[in-house]
Amino acid sequence: MPELPDIDIYIEKLDERINGRTLENIRIGSPFLVRSFDPPLNDATGRKVTALRRIGKRLAINLEPDYWLVLHLMVAGRLQWHDDNVSISGKTKLAAFDFTSGSLLLTEAGSRKKASLYLVRGEAALSEHDPGGVEPLECTVDEFAARLTAENRTMKRALTNPRALSGIGNAYSDEILHAACLSPVKLTSTLSGEEMKRLFDATRSVLTRARETLRQDAGENFPKKVTAFRKEMAVHGKFGLPCPACGAPIARIRYKRNETNYCPGCQTGGRILKDRSLSRLLKDDWPDTL
Repeated sequence: MPELPDIDIYIEKLDERINGRTLENIRIGSPFLVRSFDPPLNDATGRKVTALRRIGKRLAINLEPDYWLVLHLMVAGRLQWHDDNVSISGKTKLAAFDFTSGSLLLTEAGSRKKASLYLVRGEAALSEHDPGGVEPLECTVDEFAARLTAENRTMKRALTNPRALSGIGNAYSDEILHAACLSPVKLTSTLSGEEMKRLFDATRSVLTRARETLRQDAGENFPKKVTAFRKEMAVHGKFGLPCPACGAPIARIRYKRNETNYCPGCQTGGRILKDRSLSRLLKDDWPDTL
């Protein structure tokens, strides 16, 4: 799922291309994409773009005077920019937004179509799409700590809770916890003041560095390879590979369609965390340590 760094770069590149331009047409390739009916989607056409905003992991486009297109890409949704009108024929093409400067194409890979599009009017209606998490690159360490400890959760769940922190998902939570040398299953209530400060600094460092890397990769172009698995990542998607910090093999916890990647050497004192499926299968043969 595109997270804070990815959405921020999408917004930067879209701002260069559509801010001040008129939305001439919206072409829908999948009827399941549109999740609102009032105001009707046709009300958005013929209006000029005045601003763009990230709301958690959502991308919002402001149209004069007070309309907002709200896009949630979910796991497999991606954006492409075309200088000319683009076809929306094909299973992966959900919609095209035609501006006077070019067309923005929304695609979604796979059969589970979860991406969504809303048209709302006014700040109050827009705020209903905001889960309420604080911005991790704008808040203070005290605000950060207050949100994380409001509920006693594991570190992984706390970082990815959109009501606590804005824009962090599965991929960058792995990277943040590795950078902070903290276990993904450590409870927020057990964090010391020093550990909380370390986590705060790691969050800002990882997200800032990731955003800058994406910005440099894109250059003057629109981002083409938005993925949760990047070569510069330390642990996410690196199961079985050596940790770049200590050399220990990266381990994982698998659950449903997600997995948590971590380094036992850096984060858990050498302890191997139980995997829900494999640990049940192996039982007493499950390794406790490296």
